[in-house]
Amino acid sequence: MEENQIGRQIAENRRAKGLTQEQLAEEFGVSPQAVSKWENGVSQS
Repeated sequence: MEENQIGRQIAENRRAKGLTQEQLAEEFGVSPQAVSKWENGVSQS
């Protein structure tokens, strides 16, 4: 699965559950910036 496709799926599922990036980040114990990077396909190299 393409990285960007995974990010789109994360965002779609998050919105379907009515969660903000901040709420999802809190659930996973990460920063809202991390969730944004996941959804936008930004990776650390």
